[in-house]
Amino acid sequence: MELRTSCRRSELASYAVGLLLIAASARADVTVPGLAGEHALSQAAEGALLVRELRCAACHEGISGEAAPPAPRLDEAAWRISPRHLRALLSDPAQAHPGGKMPDVLTSLGREEREAAVDALTAFLSARSSFEFLSEPIESARTRRGSKLFHSVGCVACHQPGEPATEGGEVPALGASVVGLTHVPEKYSLASLSDFLFQPLRVRPAGRMPDMGLTRSEAEDIASYLLDSGVEDEGALGVYDASLVERGGTLFQRLGCVSCHALEGMNAPVPVTTGRELDLSKGCLSEVQGPSPRYQLGEAQRAAIRVALEVPRAEPSDHARIDETLTAFNCIACHSRGERGGVNALVDAYFGTSEPELGDEARIPPDLTLAGAKLHLEWTQRVLFDAEKVRPYMDTRMPQFGEANLSHLPGLLQRVDHMDPVTPKVPEGKEREVARDAGRELLGTQGLSCVSCHNFNGKETQGFKGIDLITSHERLQFGWFKQFVISPQSLRPGIVMPEGWSGGVASHSTILEGDTDKQIDALWYFLSLGRSAPDPRGLTSVSSKLLVGDTTRTYRGRSNIAGFRGIAVGFPGGLSYAFDANNGTLSGLWRGEFVSARWDGQGAGGFNPLARPVRLAQDLSLYRLKSDEEPWPLKPYMDEENPVNPDPQYPRNHGYRFGGYYFDEEKVPTFMYSVGELSVEDKSVAILDGERPVLRRTLSLGSGEPIWFRVLTGEIEEVGEAEAVNVFKTAELQLSLPEGVTRLRSFGEEDPQKELLLLLSPDASGQTIWRMDYELLR
Repeated sequence: MELRTSCRRSELASYAVGLLLIAASARADVTVPGLAGEHALSQAAEGALLVRELRCAACHEGISGEAAPPAPRLDEAAWRISPRHLRALLSDPAQAHPGGKMPDVLTSLGREEREAAVDALTAFLSARSSFEFLSEPIESARTRRGSKLFHSVGCVACHQPGEPATEGGEVPALGASVVGLTHVPEKYSLASLSDFLFQPLRVRPAGRMPDMGLTRSEAEDIASYLLDSGVEDEGALGVYDASLVERGGTLFQRLGCVSCHALEGMNAPVPVTTGRELDLSKGCLSEVQGPSPRYQLGEAQRAAIRVALEVPRAEPSDHARIDETLTAFNCIACHSRGERGGVNALVDAYFGTSEPELGDEARIPPDLTLAGAKLHLEWTQRVLFDAEKVRPYMDTRMPQFGEANLSHLPGLLQRVDHMDPVTPKVPEGKEREVARDAGRELLGTQGLSCVSCHNFNGKETQGFKGIDLITSHERLQFGWFKQFVISPQSLRPGIVMPEGWSGGVASHSTILEGDTDKQIDALWYFLSLGRSAPDPRGLTSVSSKLLVGDTTRTYRGRSNIAGFRGIAVGFPGGLSYAFDANNGTLSGLWRGEFVSARWDGQGAGGFNPLARPVRLAQDLSLYRLKSDEEPWPLKPYMDEENPVNPDPQYPRNHGYRFGGYYFDEEKVPTFMYSVGELSVEDKSVAILDGERPVLRRTLSLGSGEPIWFRVLTGEIEEVGEAEAVNVFKTAELQLSLPEGVTRLRSFGEEDPQKELLLLLSPDASGQTIWRMDYELLR
């Protein structure tokens, strides 16, 4: 086996080993950003956190009460990492990446042995990579855009800023409190860094580098900025024969690398120790260099780890687990909770907003004090795991750390945070109309004038653009809501919001006889109506017709055809479709003009098709039926009589997770989602060269078990087979499916219909493609 390159391996080897002779001043202690912030951890808790962050349990079984977080994946390391940096990192991790968590596992080797080991490990990792590392030129325009993004979306909460926040200002020096990026220009290519920034959890599943919700273009812009001072590198790492690759694999196993870095076909070795009875003066904690892995630990860090290991291990309290989690993931760099955390004054100016008149509440991420009593559990999960957001005016983005890493946090917050229980009076019968009208009046300009500063149901206010009030009932618990509207400053000091019930006394005595409790109950009921709630008085809606030009156009927002996470896609030539991102469903198609939106541009405004659409089901599209008789799980039904969602976690309860989307060069989006362990990329394109328009949909499946795809519902007729496809149709739509196992069955008791199911069977390669054509018949 050979890996060819124009690089000379001997030059790279000399460079890497030569780093050992450079002054130690470039080295730094292991960086865990949260430990440098205003955290609430004791010294023992700091040490316990370091034990987890350094993955000590990977070699020392039973040393921690929790499993070690997964290390970065190395499957394509030689494509992601430059030849120069890969060798340098293996030779001396502390020098190549100051502050990094990777230990030096070659400490006991002499210069020649170390160089030989680096050769072998490099060959082994290179052999597992399908692509070569290639440098690319950097565009100055991308660099400028990337700098603006880097300094606005929240990167500076964990990384050193490179430019001042304001013109003529100074760049703050954050020192060791942030994760250094000085190694990045030498480590990555534009392609590999862009790919990493777009989906960092694929490479680093532990979530310490979170997903910032970047588009592919934004990821490339930030990568261009970070690589602007990069050192150009060439090709792959050298020419290696099979024996060298084999020696590298043996070393990877023997040195314990596989204890942290899981690789297919390799098993982790037997633990070095079992239990917590350790000699804390030796091994990894020793200040004397020996055969054990060498971490970049400072004396204070060693002391904290020793304290943690000297005390008997006890199950941490819920409060302690919350503090540990917020520190480990550095949530406290943006969020305060109690007297701890919050934005560092040195980087405060980098946190911006499009609505400065709303004050700091519009630019600083929200306080987490009483977060568990404020938000419904389901909403907290949507924020943490589904990238749900309600503050489009805030420049800083809420990172996604991965559900596997934070699945415990919503429940902990619910158990710990409490307020006095308060239950609203739910109106019945004719009381509903009275409560609805009172709530509407209170929100309007002749009441409390809430719509003067808050958007409502996707419609923009003419004044400030505060949080859309329509989400309040879905997001907030009533007890928190009631205290907040009576005394906003008690829960959000400094917020720009007037008191409508100052001291508990209603300011509008003519509405419901000035009874504070009745007014707030009515307001809550009105908000519970959701999208069916009528507009409050004084709210104006500016409707815009969105047109499609020479390129595909995508618009996000609420819609009755695609739900509250709807996405409309229009193609040149007049074919459009709607996608329900909440359930992973293609929910409608139409021919003609694109959509009307309540304001132009992309965002959370509502949209509606400008032509009559062919409506498809908005239920989940993918599901593993346990038997032939099991019914398809249907989306919960809500109306004015039943405004509360009986199953707010409907898609999540059935394994569905939306992962965002990206655009190709033609601006056509590909939606990414998963059902259980099965990953899906879903792309549709318009075919307009025939008599009738066709939407060609392609599903690219990762590896996993077979799963049923609910393709169509309604009055379905099976046409037959034609050119290796199965054809079905309704009165408005003809569907051509690839040959496979299909099932046409009835569902529904009150209104019987048919549903067409197709069995998708992914293969082991993780690259299974299924294509289908939707042809409009009108």
